Amino acid sequence: MQSQVNRKPDFIIIGAMKCATSTLHTQLASHSGIYGSDPKEPNYFSDDDQYARGFDWYSGLFSEAGTSDLLMESSTHYTKLPEYSETVARMRSCVPDVKLIYVMRHPVDRLVSHYIHQWTQNIFRCDIGEAINSYPELINYGRYAYQLKPYLEAFGKDRILPVFFRPLRENPDRELQRIARHIGYEGTLRWNQSLGAQNVSAERIRRFAGYELLVDSKPMEFLRRRLVPQTFRDAVKSRLSMKKRPELTDADRRRAEELFDADLAILSDWMGVELRCSNFDEVTGEGSLDWAG
Repeated sequence: MQSQVNRKPDFIIIGAMKCATSTLHTQLASHSGIYGSDPKEPNYFSDDDQYARGFDWYSGLFSEAGTSDLLMESSTHYTKLPEYSETVARMRSCVPDVKLIYVMRHPVDRLVSHYIHQWTQNIFRCDIGEAINSYPELINYGRYAYQLKPYLEAFGKDRILPVFFRPLRENPDRELQRIARHIGYEGTLRWNQSLGAQNVSAERIRRFAGYELLVDSKPMEFLRRRLVPQTFRDAVKSRLSMKKRPELTDADRRRAEELFDADLAILSDWMGVELRCSNFDEVTGEGSLDWAG
């Protein structure tokens, strides 16, 4: 049991980006005895400006938790190498006993979802093929062994739980029980279907300056519906929308899979299974994979 002063997370969801980490955070935080930080992604150990706010600020994110609650935060910046290269050292120094959860999905699917997210945020303005050449993070953030290696060296396998996207989606209660055992939660964790998926770029609407004021605010929504004709609203939405999910050309997909497969070969050794892009969903969907021996 932690004191109410200088509280630290008991476990952290460290990524990967666009692998249902927001959904998992929301599911876990909905259970009695687990307290999720607000904001969900404080990025304390990764972002220099956040780290400069100091430990008292970070600890304060958990000040409203119960004395016996397990404390959680979930920052995908923590597995975004080569950016944020000081993350692991900072975390190891501050929370050496923390437990970690890392979620992985098919690397190509993650890449496409990442691209859609950045496109909707108006960060990527090119097609997906050009983006792969221009933005190395599309590949790097899906190189799971590359991202995990510093954590395995600093914390060891026992403190890191590998979770895969497909079984989390298809057998969520079983995966939640794996997580419960890992974090030391004594109750039963069950998936709450009513919560839905979080942080999904399903509508694929491109952001623009003033989006939060003009689109997200309830007063503006009220005015839009009463003052702006539906045909005009539909026309604007169409111009800002991604018409269909992006697809890689055969050449771009082969190149991406070659890079991912080289990384998956390392992950395969760690997990005692053979993982490639061509069999990723099949192998990871068969059961709850864990570290070998």
